[in-house]
Amino acid sequence: MTRAAIQSARDTLGTLLAEGVRRLQEVLASEPDATPELDAQLLLAHALRISRTCVHSHPEQPAQEPAARRFRALIARRAAGEPVAYLLERKAFWTLELTVNSAVLVPRPETELLVERALALRPEARGSAVDLGTGSGAIALALAHERPRWRVSATDISSEALAVARANAVALGLERVAFAQGSWFAALPARRFDLVVSNPPYVAADDAALAALAHEPRRALTPGPDALACLREIVDEAPRFLEGGGWLLLEHGAEQGSQVAGALRARGFVTVRTHRDLAGHERVTEGQWPEIR
Repeated sequence: MTRAAIQSARDTLGTLLAEGVRRLQEVLASEPDATPELDAQLLLAHALRISRTCVHSHPEQPAQEPAARRFRALIARRAAGEPVAYLLERKAFWTLELTVNSAVLVPRPETELLVERALALRPEARGSAVDLGTGSGAIALALAHERPRWRVSATDISSEALAVARANAVALGLERVAFAQGSWFAALPARRFDLVVSNPPYVAADDAALAALAHEPRRALTPGPDALACLREIVDEAPRFLEGGGWLLLEHGAEQGSQVAGALRARGFVTVRTHRDLAGHERVTEGQWPEIR
């Protein structure tokens, strides 16, 4: 019997989980937000096509060799830094379950603040909104889910990202969201919206933080040397696409709130406010385009 066959005969859910946790603890120890135990549980459940509850409740259950091999391959990819969401091919956002892959950023919990603020600023049943740089479609689809009578549009420069977003819209029964390819507002016809929302690239190209994000699409993370380049472009163009009294909402870096607020005021926006995420970081800044008089 080969060594691999002997090892396979000894594999149980419990031994595989312990092996995966140990491997991830070794390589992810320097990451402040690392969750090796949770990651290993999720990957084992995914590899064996069972629930996390089953992983915990039946540690003595033998694991078939193909499933054990799948699990070890997933652990190796996670140890190399690949996000768990890409390995599972899904990520929860707002109240939705989204398909994700390496063509799009992994949706973050802090981005839910954009959705929360948009809904608060436009409580009416009817309205219109556009999500610029939609990626997986997370923001646009969350708004469409919460406001079934809104006209929601979404743009992205990446055809691969739009394919993911459209697939998510179909899977969630939200096909009424209109997707268009192009850079920011360039993808849109001449029309105006009650809300413009965006989570654009805002990490400088020389920021050390990019190293930990190497598996995610670089174009969606950084605009280049000037971290604020995309934010400024959106602020400058937004008034041509906003109704009087409409709102522009932007996600940004934790140290960029005052600069984004300043750009909004300089462009003529009023009621400019910055909001903090659950971690206490300045994360979303909003401004209202004045009513047409």
